[in-house]
Amino acid sequence: MIDLGSFLAMGGYAAYVWPAYGAGVVILAAVWFDGLRRRRAVERALQAVAQSRENDA
Repeated sequence: MIDLGSFLAMGGYAAYVWPAYGAGVVILAAVWFDGLRRRRAVERALQAVAQSRENDA
């Protein structure tokens, strides 16, 4: 069985593998947060349009 230290060393390639995983996680989190921000902006815009239509009617 492989010990945890060997696994984390990734056969000597840990200096390349772990930063790549980290960059991937950061990019995915940024995309997720940007999607949330855009969704909220669209919801606010739609509410503004709905309210303006209610006021015109």
